[in-house]
Amino acid sequence: MIGVAATRIEDRVFAAAGLQNAVISFDSCESVEFGGVLLLLPFLLANGLLSYKKYYSERLSGYYDFDSVILSLAFMYLCRIKSVEQLKHHSPGEMGKLLGLDRIPEARCLRGIVKELSVQERASEWNAYLSEEWINQEDTSIYYIDGHVQVYHGHLANLGKKHISRQKLCLPGMVEFWVNNADGLPYFFITGEVNEKLQEMITTQLAPRLLELTEGRVSQDELDADGSLPRFTLVFDREAYSPPFFKQLWDCFRIAVITYRKNVKDKWDEKDFSEYKVETDVETEMELCEKQVELNGVELREVRRLTDTGHQTSVITTNNKMPTALIAFYMFSRWSQENFFRYMRQEYDIDRIMQYGVDELDKTIMVVNREYSNTTYQLKKLREKKARCQAKLYVLVEENVEGELEQTEKNIEDQLECRQKIESLEAEEQELIDQRKQQPYRISIGEMPEDTRYNKLKMESKHLQNIIKIICYRAETAIANLLAGYYRKSTNEIRGLVKSIIFAKADIYPDYQTNTLTVRLNSLATPRDNMAIREIYQTLNDYEAVFPGTRLKLVYK
Repeated sequence: MIGVAATRIEDRVFAAAGLQNAVISFDSCESVEFGGVLLLLPFLLANGLLSYKKYYSERLSGYYDFDSVILSLAFMYLCRIKSVEQLKHHSPGEMGKLLGLDRIPEARCLRGIVKELSVQERASEWNAYLSEEWINQEDTSIYYIDGHVQVYHGHLANLGKKHISRQKLCLPGMVEFWVNNADGLPYFFITGEVNEKLQEMITTQLAPRLLELTEGRVSQDELDADGSLPRFTLVFDREAYSPPFFKQLWDCFRIAVITYRKNVKDKWDEKDFSEYKVETDVETEMELCEKQVELNGVELREVRRLTDTGHQTSVITTNNKMPTALIAFYMFSRWSQENFFRYMRQEYDIDRIMQYGVDELDKTIMVVNREYSNTTYQLKKLREKKARCQAKLYVLVEENVEGELEQTEKNIEDQLECRQKIESLEAEEQELIDQRKQQPYRISIGEMPEDTRYNKLKMESKHLQNIIKIICYRAETAIANLLAGYYRKSTNEIRGLVKSIIFAKADIYPDYQTNTLTVRLNSLATPRDNMAIREIYQTLNDYEAVFPGTRLKLVYK
């Protein structure tokens, strides 16, 4: 049994014998499902989709080579087929026409080939190469950093609990720390081992990685000549707020930060605010004011925005070179990264577990002792109960002073009962305090009970597929930027138009005499969309992209 839509019997026999992989060969066909995805192929290639070859060895036998599999995954994600299992509900022959094959790999086959890639464990090196290429091309000095929690609902792993802000719950999961540019485009991500906080990850992994990737961008002579010039600037939310930490980043790495200020209690005089024009998605007029402040002994610049309701939003920074309006722009544009997370969850299902199984953690890693935390929680609840009893006693004393004489005896009995209860709670409190003193606050993972010892999920396959999803998102953004000039509400409309292009049918005409592969997109829903597509065809053709595994130059009409 060869399989549904498998027509190249001879090629499959040769592949089964280990003689060759499938040959990419296109046939003329019309109205191919998801044909519009071929319009994004030049952008996939430009963003390094096939650069995996620098780190992964070739597949020596089998009908499908790694190029076909990587392209299959990219097309699958762009077409919003969010998992390998969902391929079962799509025509394998139609998807195969997009690859120059008789059919796309069957789900079990595709999982097996992805496993062949995953066991090589080169995803982190590939991601490092791509992030260096992107950072060098875009020449940015602003990096947005934030953590994204992948919630775990299984039973195999013992994971630490993390706070999920979108659900307002603490749930077990793994945290991915992402680095994006000011437009929300991702560079790279690092997965936490246990319960690392953002400050720790910045100091130990993110900042050193960025320093390595941007080495030479700002010379030591320039830094010596200008004592206020940073190497680059990190933008993040209040999770990593700490003025001493900001000073440490500057003193150790010459890295500036921009973040919101915590615990703002004073208000500045509204007369001090001036109007600035800030270029966000659209030009916005903001009432801003800047002052020098000292927090925990650290000198900082503080910029506040006055809203129409009179609220003052406070932003602080250690960047002494950046203009006031740009500080506000970069801080209030931080939602581009949050929007990226939301889009990737909804459109690419980035939280899906790709690989089942667990790995052991280094037993020397220090974590907060669960017994210490449990005792602290019990102590907190006990003190809340004691506070309620003390409040009740206060009310009884006041009532006794102001109440009638007949109620005095009953009131004194209630007071006595309440005092006895407080004394009992104080004894329990002291017992818990003594119990907690006997427990260390932090212990190594090796000292944890074996049945509750932390471990981690196998992540290599997810890392590999995350990289492909990043490239797909970047390809979408690239074509969206080309189309943006034809839509005033670009943020709301362009992504929808890109999806319409991907879902559109297309005619495919190979010409092996002239070595061209012509892709003619079928009409979209509105004349306006068709007009926008026509305007970018020349740009697409100027890329002169060649379909992988062939000499066919892509021509769009």
